[in-house]
Amino acid sequence: MAKAHVTLPNGTTVEIEGTADEVRQLLEFYGSPDSAGKKRTPAPTKKKRQAKKSSGGTSAKSTGDVIDLTEIVNHIKNCDEAEAIETQILDRTSLVNRTLLPLYIVHEHLDDHEGLTSGDISRATIDLGIPIGTPNVSRTLSNTASKYVMGDKVRKKGRPVRYKLSRRGVQYMKKVLDGS
Repeated sequence: MAKAHVTLPNGTTVEIEGTADEVRQLLEFYGSPDSAGKKRTPAPTKKKRQAKKSSGGTSAKSTGDVIDLTEIVNHIKNCDEAEAIETQILDRTSLVNRTLLPLYIVHEHLDDHEGLTSGDISRATIDLGIPIGTPNVSRTLSNTASKYVMGDKVRKKGRPVRYKLSRRGVQYMKKVLDGS
């Protein structure tokens, strides 16, 4: 193994270790007077696609109301109904109940000021330790749990719908938490 110590024109000190041919090639490249003036062009990088902004509807971020998912999760863990929530919803496998839980907390404890999207609900369940994927939340809200929620607009692919718990949904969640 051959070793070489080189100080580049910009003052950088480089220690090279390798075969004699590798060291010679690097010294020729960096040691020649015309290589100091050459600039190496970086490899072309792919441009990242930017997500399209939806023009329909107003989101919580555009209206100024920001939904704090950590606040929802903290309310679930620390509210008066925390024991009932844990035993009746979190320890069981009902997808409908787990999906409706963040909507219930927003309705009961956070003044029901803004609805939640299926992505918001999915992120809340992940933070709670009972992860439900966004497609599964969306499917549940549009099928099984549709009688318990209200959307702010008609469902269309690619457009987020903000869901709130209906009166019937509030009654259903209270029955679930009572254990009946």
